[in-house]
Amino acid sequence: MSKLVIVESPTKAKTIRNYLPSDYRVEASMGHVRDLPQSASDIPQKVKGEDWARIGVNVDADFEPLYIVPQDKKKVVKALKDALKSADELVLATDEDREGESISWHLLQVLKPKMPIKRMVFHEITEDAIRDAIANCREVDERLVRAQETRRILDRLVGYTLSPLLWKKIAFGLSAGRVQSVSVRLLVRRERERRAFRRGNYWDLKATLSHDKTPFEAKLTALGGTRIATGSDFDETTGRIAEGRNVLLLDEAQAIALQERLQTSQWAVSNLEERPSTRKPSPPFTTSTLQQESNRKLRLSARDTMRTAQSLYEQGYITYMRTDSVHLSQQAIAAARSCVEQKYGTDYLSPQTRQYTTKSKGAQEAHEAIRPAGTTFRTPQETGLSGRELNLYDLIWKRTVATQMAEARQTHITVHITVEDAEFRASGKRIDFPGFFRAYVEGSDDPDAALESQEVALPALRVNDHPECQDLEAISHETQPPARYTEASLVKTLESEGIGRPSTYASIIGTIQDRGYAQMVNNSLIPTFTAFAVTELLEKHFPDLVDPGFTARMEHTLDEISMGEVEWLPYLQEFYRGDEGLDTQVKQQEDQIDPSEARSISLEGLDVKVRIGRYGAYLETEEDGELVKATIPQDLTPSDLDPEQVEVLLRQKTEGPDKVGLHPDTGEPIYMRIGPYGPYVQLGDESEANPKPKRTSLPKGKKPEDVDLQMAVGLLSLPRTLGVHPENGAKIQANLGRFGPYVVHAKGPEGKPDYRSIKGDDDVLTVTLERALELLAEPKGRRGRASTPIRELGAHPDDGEPVNLYKGPYGVYIKHGKVNAPLPEGATQESVTLEQAVAAIAEKAKSKKSGRRSSKSTGSSSKASAAKSSTKSTAKKSAKSTKSTKSAKSTKSTKSTSTKTKSTQSTSTSTKSAAKASSTGKTKRASGSQDSQQAG
Repeated sequence: MSKLVIVESPTKAKTIRNYLPSDYRVEASMGHVRDLPQSASDIPQKVKGEDWARIGVNVDADFEPLYIVPQDKKKVVKALKDALKSADELVLATDEDREGESISWHLLQVLKPKMPIKRMVFHEITEDAIRDAIANCREVDERLVRAQETRRILDRLVGYTLSPLLWKKIAFGLSAGRVQSVSVRLLVRRERERRAFRRGNYWDLKATLSHDKTPFEAKLTALGGTRIATGSDFDETTGRIAEGRNVLLLDEAQAIALQERLQTSQWAVSNLEERPSTRKPSPPFTTSTLQQESNRKLRLSARDTMRTAQSLYEQGYITYMRTDSVHLSQQAIAAARSCVEQKYGTDYLSPQTRQYTTKSKGAQEAHEAIRPAGTTFRTPQETGLSGRELNLYDLIWKRTVATQMAEARQTHITVHITVEDAEFRASGKRIDFPGFFRAYVEGSDDPDAALESQEVALPALRVNDHPECQDLEAISHETQPPARYTEASLVKTLESEGIGRPSTYASIIGTIQDRGYAQMVNNSLIPTFTAFAVTELLEKHFPDLVDPGFTARMEHTLDEISMGEVEWLPYLQEFYRGDEGLDTQVKQQEDQIDPSEARSISLEGLDVKVRIGRYGAYLETEEDGELVKATIPQDLTPSDLDPEQVEVLLRQKTEGPDKVGLHPDTGEPIYMRIGPYGPYVQLGDESEANPKPKRTSLPKGKKPEDVDLQMAVGLLSLPRTLGVHPENGAKIQANLGRFGPYVVHAKGPEGKPDYRSIKGDDDVLTVTLERALELLAEPKGRRGRASTPIRELGAHPDDGEPVNLYKGPYGVYIKHGKVNAPLPEGATQESVTLEQAVAAIAEKAKSKKSGRRSSKSTGSSSKASAAKSSTKSTAKKSAKSTKSTKSAKSTKSTKSTSTKTKSTQSTSTSTKSAAKASSTGKTKRASGSQDSQQAG
């Protein structure tokens, strides 16, 4: 009897196949096999003339979706149908969430099987889990399918009704989304707060004191019994002390006078407080907390985090990565406690098992938290993983193990010190017992370093002690505007507000950037002028759709539909066709929206108009009865556009560019200009004879005011030929590129150009041939890592090669030849000996060899090991396959986007290309397509 098992991806299929009997055949659906039409060409001929066909939902017939098999899935469907012909039973093994349930339901609708059907669910891919799942199958859950379909229809109605309105009123190619637009509004509101922010200035004193030859710091807190003002006392909209605050604001003169007065006075400890506290470990990861921590620690985007986690899940390393639950199974708790005992000892084990409960009402408790898979947890070193996969698994392993460790005990120490009429305060922290800190501390990747940073040492002080003042410094402070959202903080806000599903956050944030509503700069999401225009229109005419509370209530209703507590059809009818429904509002508001007003942005403090045009944002004003327009550079954000910058942009437009000087060789003028992509220098004037004068962008970090004639001449002389390589005579040049300054060897080791970035103190205009040769001699991808050991331990007894300690991105490690090993447990960079290091190196080398041997072993173990190896290979092939599938529809968009820097015309092409994608709301998940607001 043959049984056909269908999963979503080839990687998942490859892993599961190892745990099923030989009569089971496993195939992949490559995600969804059916979807709503994504373009006009997808709409079947028989309904092309219908008004509702554009949306893909028949709003006149109980919101019936128009499902089609996409062109790129027809081959997959045929293969599945062929496989079904030789099967006696169909097992649907898609993911255990609403999206997975929907994929199974669509497979039934397309394949129309005539044999017994089972729904197999699991949240980790291990032998025990798969065998248990195959023995406990169920039917497809219609309620979950209906909830997912309602969400899909809802997202389609919002996106396809509002997006065309934005095209008419603001610019073609824009998009709106149920969760996307609320997220953009959050970014815009924060940027408005930054624009309205007014800086405040205050002074205080910092003392460096000493007692028993131990230095410590203390800060001024009060003078004459009145508390000294700090940043939290300022009103952000005025830059002045907020009303009702009884504080003393020191200016520079007062601070310096106080410094001079107290410098030689006697200091005395007036009070000392010790407050013991305990800290419990954080709950295990959910989808959103994993995205947040991965962004903070590993600098991975939410999208990259989910891609990496999906790969780990499909290879059998972690449990299912789309979950709201912090629950751990009993086997997971047992595995974590075993890890604690073996690695840290029983003293570090929590006396009682620690279980966490999920506070979110809509959480899917059927899932577990994200944790290492299996009844025993493989340590990160035992997995054979590398790169992002190893880093993310390491994060998950540490967080899970820490949940079963003892609480950390610490004592907070506050010392009050008086000198004349001033009071200073010194704060310290003592770790009495590190507990779970030994495994995991939020905000750091190195437990030992994190443990040290948790402790702030103070000398043993008592009341009436007289510490000596070694230094007293008057310090100026400026209040800072509210921080922009990072991916981590945006995810945290969305979850706390109940907006969207955590499983969709990665695609939502990706969509915001892909649609041009935000730029990622230094890990911060900065909204664009287009984001301001769209948000202002939606706030004015459709306030509910960008209200976090309204969106959260929608999410709650969708959860109730999944539980059978609310009927889906009446809800959709009210949302779309009700008296205040979406369709009704759009029809009422469309004629009231003035396109000219919609394309204008209100920015406080500016006398000119900021408008959105075909090629981006620009300034518009009237001078001497004539309309003047000036392009706003793309890297200039709304909160940073001030009157001074406006004046420069308009002056360049009306008076022409600033003249830096004359080129010493040609006599041609050199101009400083500002274009859509930032400032640049230009040699000569544009004319019919010289339609494309030479231009060079300023290096990153350089401002127009920094450029003198010498620098301008140097930039225009790029690329600089530094000389030839002594080995092959090929020339070596320095130049500026898309990613910054670099040196290039025309014929590298493989006969191809060999590039190295210029960073740090090196300058593209002054770098020498000798320095370029040094840079080119460095291995690619190794720049920035420690090249000098922080400690030399000695020669290895076997080969005499050096054994040294280096500082890496994740802490101190031992290096011998090509082997890198972690410090032995309990050792520090100061205490580790050569003997300990040699043993650690041998252990690391042994684990590598055993890993290679196991892949060649025979019997059942060889099959499992081979499966792991092939699974990793398949994961990469699967990623490439998915990427190639994706590229079939996105090539034009990608090409137009990549050539954006070459001409403004390409920006228009990119916008048109992006419009197709934006009108569909289409994103990719694993090996299939879905709207960015679909949820697990």
